This record gives sequence, structure tokens and C-alpha cells, in this order.
Amino acid sequence: MLTVFVPRGACLERQVINTETEFGLPDQAVWIDLMHPTLIEDKLVEQLVGVAIPTREEMQEIEVSSRLYVENGARFMTATLMTQSETDTPRTTAVTFILAGNRLVTVRYDEPRPFVLVGNKLARSCPPGVSGQSVFMDLLDAVIDRTADILERIGIEVDQISHTIFEPEEAPSYNDILKALGRKGDLTSKVRESLVSIGRVVLFVANEALGMGWSREASTQLRSMQRDAISLSDHATYLSNKITFLLDALLGIVSIQQNDIIKIFSIAAVVFMPPTLVASIYGMNFHHNMIELDWVYGYPFALFLMVLAAVLPLLFFKWKKWL
Repeated sequence: MLTVFVPRGACLERQVINTETEFGLPDQAVWIDLMHPTLIEDKLVEQLVGVAIPTREEMQEIEVSSRLYVENGARFMTATLMTQSETDTPRTTAVTFILAGNRLVTVRYDEPRPFVLVGNKLARSCPPGVSGQSVFMDLLDAVIDRTADILERIGIEVDQISHTIFEPEEAPSYNDILKALGRKGDLTSKVRESLVSIGRVVLFVANEALGMGWSREASTQLRSMQRDAISLSDHATYLSNKITFLLDALLGIVSIQQNDIIKIFSIAAVVFMPPTLVASIYGMNFHHNMIELDWVYGYPFALFLMVLAAVLPLLFFKWKKWL
């Protein structure tokens, strides 16, 4: 899908371009957003901007030189952003920002939340003289704010898990806790990956700001974003260490409880070993005192006792939540 944002009064008008009926893009467009672009859409943007649009395979390369570079006067920056962070299957996606003159081109294959937020914000109002650089700064700011919100949510949920482990109000399900810790650890690692790429983009833009003729205010804002990215990365590292500690503590608690259960089994085995030894020596075949041997229902009664002796321990173990 090809979407362009054109200044209209005090806002940016969002226009979806249909390549089957339209064969050009408005010259006033300051933001061109490519979502799952087709070959025709790539060609239209390349004709207007004058630079080649990177393919999806090129966007996924991890070398810094392939993600941050200058070509034909345009700055190409590829960052890894979070998407679907509030679901059980969060993932990261590569997004390329291209600053060519006063235009911003974004190429993406997913729907990161900051794009929706910034698009809606600019559709309501935008500053006079809006350009691709200002839209890019708004997107970067929204990405960093969104990442901070994700880390705050992870911190709250990790604290709740910690309370469940060390101060449970009822017998916890260690299986569920282990899965929750695994999900939080996976999400935190993805956030750290995203923050590293965002920090590289901000540093790259800060170094290129002078060559692009950006104002001192923009350079100051970039330095602030760089500090935010570093502090958020440090916080993500702290959360990752805390999750690792909780995982080790949980496994230690489970190990202690298993040792206690095994201790009970060992004591029970020792208690019943002498009676078993005596019974095996004498065979318990005392006809005058064991009236069950002469009963008609003696054999079914013995079978019933065997089943009862097997079921009662199982019920007891389940009640104690050992099984």
C-alpha cells in the first residue's frame, strides 16, 4: 500500500494512492509511506524521490554499513522496531527511513504502533512549514516513547511475578510462572535489540545533521533522544538480569520442594521396610488367626484393599500438589 501525506492548511492530509488509476505522486508530499510495497509502487516513489528503494532482503541485513548509509544525497536508515508487543507473540520488524531533500520515505512490512500514532497526530494538526525531517523526528520520538511504555509494562509484570514467587497468597503454578518469565525474557530481549538499532539511527542522524542543514534545536533534540535510548537500554539490561534472577530463584524453590517430597518418600520407605521384611519371612499364613483366608469373599476383599492402597496415596499426593 502506498500512502502519501500532503500539507493541507494546519494538518497533513492522508492520501492512499491507487497505482491502477494514478500514475504519479503529488509533488507536495512530505511523507511517503510504503507498506508491503509492490514493484510498481517502488518505481513511482523512485521517480519522485530519485533514489532506489531497498528490498525487504536488503532491509534485513544486520551489517551497520547496510543499514545506515548515504546514497545520491539521501540518508538511508534501517531500524528494528517492536510490533504486537501486547500479544503473546511479540516480534520485531525492520523499517527503513529515507530522508531525501525535504521528503521522508518509510518502507515497512508491518504495523508498528508509532506510525499509527504519528499519522493520526499529523492528520489533526501539524506545525507550519512541516517537512520530512520534522515528521522523521516525530516518528523517532514516538518510537522511543513507545519503547519506554513497553519497558514500564514489563517492569510491572515482572514485579507481580516476583511477588507470586516469594510471597504467594496461594499455592502457585510453577509451570505458569515459568512460561510467564520466558515470555517476559523474550520480550525484553527484543526490546533491547530494538533499542540498539534505534540508538544507532539517532547517532547516525546526529552526525549527519550538520550536513543536512538542520537547526541547533533539532541537534539538541537528537542528543536528548540519544540519552533516552541509552538509559532505556540500561533499564532493559536491568530487567533482563532481574528475570534471570527470578528464573534461578524459581528453579531453586522447585528443587527444594522436590527434595522435601523425596525426603518424605525416603522416610516412608524406611518406616515400612521392617514390617515388609517380617511379612516376607513368615508369609502371613496364620490360618487360625487370619479369618479372611476362609471367607468366601476373601479374595475380592484382598483385591479391594490393593486398589485402595494404590488410590489413597495418589489422592494424598494430588491434595498436597506433589503431582
